[in-house]
Amino acid sequence: MGSTVKKGDVYSRVTDKIVADLEAGVRPWFKPWNAEHAAGRVSRPLRHNGTPYNGINILMLWASAEDSGYHCPYWMTFRQAKELGGFVRKGEKGSPVVFANTLKKTETDEDGQEVEAEIPYLKEYTVFNACQVEGLPEHFYALAEKPAETLERIEQADKFFAATGAEIRNGGTQAYYAIGDDYIRMPPFECFRDAESHAATLAHELTHWTRHSSRLDRELGRKKWGDEGYAMEELVAELGSAFLCADLAITPEVRGDHADYIGGWLKVLKEDKRAIFSAASYASKAVEYLHALQPTPEANGR
Repeated sequence: MGSTVKKGDVYSRVTDKIVADLEAGVRPWFKPWNAEHAAGRVSRPLRHNGTPYNGINILMLWASAEDSGYHCPYWMTFRQAKELGGFVRKGEKGSPVVFANTLKKTETDEDGQEVEAEIPYLKEYTVFNACQVEGLPEHFYALAEKPAETLERIEQADKFFAATGAEIRNGGTQAYYAIGDDYIRMPPFECFRDAESHAATLAHELTHWTRHSSRLDRELGRKKWGDEGYAMEELVAELGSAFLCADLAITPEVRGDHADYIGGWLKVLKEDKRAIFSAASYASKAVEYLHALQPTPEANGR
């Protein structure tokens, strides 16, 4: 089912779709999921074995799920569906995903010596949502029970944020990350519309927190407020917040102040077809970094 494709083809197709959504005022990475499935009120797209997708594939599959109304987070190839005892319904159209690989090629250098070069390429293949497949084990289709009333604070989110060790100063009216003194400023919890909005905002600022030189050392060419490097970092933080909210089963509403960034994001995406791929990759790495700071099950049991 796989096929090697030119990078430019994939970069342009995915970026053009996201640009069109942004120009229509829609952020394709924000709440493109359905809360019906038992795998979680919110979820990243999952492979057939439950492993979450990363990077640009999250956005591509969220967009496919939103466009087609799929509520299952599971995706699989035609062959994987068959191996699980299921079958893709006749006439169903699959969704593309990609992964990066390298092709080794022997070349002759200026001295006439043969050298082995690695040529990067993207490989595209097709997957189907579990909603398009019949005969799978029951857990692929299981629906969620009605969630309990939301607590005043979201316990699993509070524990996750505390475990990162980030310095979080509460007070004031603005949320931001101060890289010079390496701390996050958050307005008081009571100032937020709801617990989900507070958690999503803190997830956004924690994604910024990972850019510090002592952590992931993410620069992105940012020189001043409002430049293209600034817009790119804000896009990384926006995606990081969306990915982390999915992991923590949080369904926040769109933050109104982020509408101000759409123009900057559009400029970056239109000038560089690779930008959304890079931003999604950086966001995934930031979320992985935050997850790595969490206590292990063994530590919790001591």
